[in-house]
Amino acid sequence: MTGLAPDTPALLEGLKEAAVVVDDGLVTGANAAARHLLGGSIAGALLEEVITHPAAIEALERGTAAAEGVELTGLGGSRRHWMMRAAELADGSTLIRFLDRSEARAAEQMRVDFVANASHELRTPLATLIGYTETLREQDGEIDRDTRHRFLSVVHDEARRMQRVVEDLISLSRIEAEKFTAPTDAVALAPLIDQAIASARRMADERDSTLCCDVADGLPPIAADRLQLLQLLDNLITNALRYGEPGTPVTVSAHREGPMVHLSVADKGEGIGPEHIARVTERFYRVDASRSRALSGTGLGLAIVKHIVERHRGRLTIDSTVNVGTTIHVLLPVAVS
Repeated sequence: MTGLAPDTPALLEGLKEAAVVVDDGLVTGANAAARHLLGGSIAGALLEEVITHPAAIEALERGTAAAEGVELTGLGGSRRHWMMRAAELADGSTLIRFLDRSEARAAEQMRVDFVANASHELRTPLATLIGYTETLREQDGEIDRDTRHRFLSVVHDEARRMQRVVEDLISLSRIEAEKFTAPTDAVALAPLIDQAIASARRMADERDSTLCCDVADGLPPIAADRLQLLQLLDNLITNALRYGEPGTPVTVSAHREGPMVHLSVADKGEGIGPEHIARVTERFYRVDASRSRALSGTGLGLAIVKHIVERHRGRLTIDSTVNVGTTIHVLLPVAVS
């Protein structure tokens, strides 16, 4: 780092973000973060060889004002995004910093994908509703009673599907709005499990499945929001019934593990491939989109579960084996007495 002011190397190393000093088109100094990002032997190299981004080089050639805030894509990986900051130092050299904006960009992409997916989920049943109602209106005198009844059943089912999507979206929004406030009420889990199983009994009967309950005696209360916990149980149990094989059992278990209560819901079915495990809690992500829609899934159930667990300062894990079944594990903190 020859040619730098005596205190410049120390100041560079003190910066958390990647930073380089450039003088007359040459890199005269770089901190550890910059060497990790751009290469270990960049000192003394031409700037254009270090920053292989034409727009960034062009902006730097026009001065620090033009280079301020330029966004770079591809440094350190194709999915990495950076914002470049430039400032002139007292000796005439230029300090260039690279602020990592990858997470912010990923969050923005998730928002865009969410809006697109939500629009798609609502557009499909809406198109069906419009088509069937237009037929009913325009051909009123030509449609027999049985056909009319069939059309109205389709309209009702599609309207209910839209309602479920909207309700889940509203629920997810509320849970996210409360995520910074951890629940503190002491809630008994066993009665909620009984309530959730009772609510799912009709669905279980339709699929000829047995709902099994294995709750340890003396289970301590957990720090929870009662309604959200019930929603979590409903989603896990109905998901297990929906995607488990008809005629196979769904088992709900709960026992204490140190300062946590371990809740699990297990099914026997197709299971989830390992390439899908990390993504099944994303909004609208489906392993098999056509099957999920046929089974009336909204694609938001596990996303809601994930956000409820996060709000409760718990932990969610998924064990699954293809053609064997899936077990969802939820760890929730015991209420402080």
